[in-house]
Amino acid sequence: MIIGINAAAAVKQPRTGVEEYTYQLIKHLTMLPEARGHRFLLYLPSEALAKEGFDFSLPNNFEIKVLYWPLPILWTQIRLVWEMLWRKPDILLIPVHILPFFSPKNSVVVEHGLEYEYFPEYYSALFRWYLCWSTKRSAKKAQRIIAVSKKTKQDLMKFYGCKPEKIEVVHHGMQIQKSRLETKNPRVKKPYILYLGRIETKKNIQGILAAYKILREKYGVPHQLVIAGGKGFGYEAFQLDLEGVLETGYVSEEEKWRFLSGADLFLFPSFCEGFGLPVLEAQAAGVPVVTSYNSSLPEIAGEGAVFVNPENPGQIAEAVYKIFEDRQFRDKIVAAGYENVKIFSWEKCARETLNVITMLKK
Repeated sequence: MIIGINAAAAVKQPRTGVEEYTYQLIKHLTMLPEARGHRFLLYLPSEALAKEGFDFSLPNNFEIKVLYWPLPILWTQIRLVWEMLWRKPDILLIPVHILPFFSPKNSVVVEHGLEYEYFPEYYSALFRWYLCWSTKRSAKKAQRIIAVSKKTKQDLMKFYGCKPEKIEVVHHGMQIQKSRLETKNPRVKKPYILYLGRIETKKNIQGILAAYKILREKYGVPHQLVIAGGKGFGYEAFQLDLEGVLETGYVSEEEKWRFLSGADLFLFPSFCEGFGLPVLEAQAAGVPVVTSYNSSLPEIAGEGAVFVNPENPGQIAEAVYKIFEDRQFRDKIVAAGYENVKIFSWEKCARETLNVITMLKK
């Protein structure tokens, strides 16, 4: 069987959410014994990306297919479409929900979350329209949809009328090199509370800042607040130059684990998440987690977190303080987090994804 994959996200730098997912998925597909019986075509928009994008070896049944295109936009909807018209694979996998205008009948699309349906005000009008249009079209045209959480599956059924039998839930994976947790971080002094992710409105940055103010003024917490991540929608409205707050900007993969390993607590009270990978990363690093009780976060965090109302800064601050003051409670949360992480692996993600793909030809 010939399986085509839109691999553009896997080689994009810097890698965040969907880019990391696509990279890890392809990497672990190359490791599966059951994948050896298939031929994989990895579609990329340029030769430069093809040479620099993968830092792992591709076996002989994986082939990079460069589809040249002179413009920085519309590669998926014009150049990839052209390829599908003349040399379509048996099955096309789209790791990010944008299905080409023309695609093989046997197409599989991965949906990472429908946050824009719950919080449209956190997106520009044009971008939200594009997300709604592309997701609706993909949900209708794709033969199968992979949802990264049960919550995302429910949302696809709720907002787009997808039939449940059309959707398979395949969680993201989790992988960590313990050696990364042994390196000191020269950029920040302990103790500190960490937020890691895009700095944008839907991540509830304002709530984090409000909770931190309560922690300092009411509870006398000496911790610094470290906010690590790139700029997103609403960034200009945040007052990050407050006493005790350190904004780092985007951090590399190595830096990310250094920040996690030194943190006393990971704070992630997001308004809505399709999956919530940073929660698993914090659990893997042995850091207690405070996160929201909404969307997919309880599903992903399991018992390894304290859940709060993201719209209640006082409750967020109280949960953080309880972890700091009650060592036994903290250790219980950390231990549960370690156990929870074991459920998730990129190998499992790749294997279950391949199962969804190959079932279409049976």
